[in-house]
Amino acid sequence: MSNYCELTILTGEGAIREQLLAQLAGMGYDGFEESDTALKAYIPEPDFSDIDLDNLFNKYSLTYSKSIINKQNWNKLWESNFEPVQVDDFVGIRADFHPSFKNVTHEIVITPKMSFGTGHHATTYTVMQMMRELNCTGKSVFDFGTGTGILAILAEKLGATSILAVDNDDWCIENASENIFINGCKYIDIEKVMELKFNKKFDIILANINKNIILNNIHILRQGLTAGGQLLLSGLLAEDQKDILAACSLLGLQHKQTISRNGWIATWFCMDSQNLDVK
Repeated sequence: MSNYCELTILTGEGAIREQLLAQLAGMGYDGFEESDTALKAYIPEPDFSDIDLDNLFNKYSLTYSKSIINKQNWNKLWESNFEPVQVDDFVGIRADFHPSFKNVTHEIVITPKMSFGTGHHATTYTVMQMMRELNCTGKSVFDFGTGTGILAILAEKLGATSILAVDNDDWCIENASENIFINGCKYIDIEKVMELKFNKKFDIILANINKNIILNNIHILRQGLTAGGQLLLSGLLAEDQKDILAACSLLGLQHKQTISRNGWIATWFCMDSQNLDVK
């Protein structure tokens, strides 16, 4: 397993930060930490390109510093920064060294390592808010770009009985497998995939990735839905919604809902507007 590069970027204006997050994610950065004054982004060392970064940061007149994090040092780093997250009274996300939540319906224990998806970022947070209204009982679920496995784990807690979680990163597969075990899940299979394809159809598809990957695969995601199936998309900026709505409309997907948070959105589509399949 390779080491990771950590970028520290001093940012000011919120809109610029949100654009940076989206563009860095599209370049392969798969972990982020935000503070009031800075953004940290992480990428496997072999995937780091200073040429790509120079082009990006010259555009925004920003600078960055880079350091290398060895795999064995990551746990110490995230343990010092990781704080519990509570999504309303619906779900609480914590590490195993945090005390249990007292006033939430569901609790998820996450050891994030280098994987994306702890509930801190607005994209994961809004998808979980949306899943509160989704009927998962007895349903099949496909989690595209599972990261830590957090959305697949929540789907099982909501009653899904057949879940396939996929990612293209070895570290994510290792981490999600660990989190699935920690949370006592029984109905989640996890696979490493480099190209999206379906051997069967799913009642629910979750895709919390980024605009470019979603648009490049939206026709395949559509093919993977059952009649009346539900598609939840995130990893999207508010300004991405127009393109996402247009692409989904061309495929006959009906827009049901959009939730926004800090300039990011999660959006919900269904195959049949007469069968929204909500509680």
